[in-house]
Amino acid sequence: MRKLKEIFDQNRRWADKVRESDPDFFKKLSKQQNPEYLWIGCADSRVPANQIIDTLPGEVFVHRNIANIVAHSDLNCLSVIQYAVDILKIKHIIVCGHYGCGGIRAAWEDKEHGLIDNWLRNIKDVQRFHQNELDSLASEQEKIDRLCELNVIEQVVNVCQTTIVKGAWKANQELAVHGWIYSIKDGILKDLNICITKPEEIPSTL
Repeated sequence: MRKLKEIFDQNRRWADKVRESDPDFFKKLSKQQNPEYLWIGCADSRVPANQIIDTLPGEVFVHRNIANIVAHSDLNCLSVIQYAVDILKIKHIIVCGHYGCGGIRAAWEDKEHGLIDNWLRNIKDVQRFHQNELDSLASEQEKIDRLCELNVIEQVVNVCQTTIVKGAWKANQELAVHGWIYSIKDGILKDLNICITKPEEIPSTL
């Protein structure tokens, strides 16, 4: 119970399988990480970044939290962005949400969830900003799906408003910020058609 032996066994089998297919894999992996992408995604266990885009360990730098939020008070997220931009010199920041997000649904519901309600306040703000558009949709599912999309777009703008990203652009560093969404039902990514590469492209209203 304390050691969760089955997980250690699975890890051993996985490592053995990787070495069989590429004996030098872990040696190469341990020398450096040189990713071009920072993935800011949801902590949902069904949305693993590397598997979704079929990349190897070391190719994507990842930060995940409930509902893929980029809050300017979140020093954890900001520290990840700064390390990725200033140290790793990544070229792309991808904010990726997903349909069926439990955090989005919890924010949508008129219920108390405890401590997490403070975090979900960020999503409720997105809902408030776009209430007219959401009210125009026919079904509750359509509204929640659209809120998932709108949340991604708002978080892309939040990334672009950080001093880190603005500083990189000011220094003429090549850096693009993208908004995507993932469908758990079919495993397909969708581009939300927001890609920002300089301050002038940040939308003033959404």
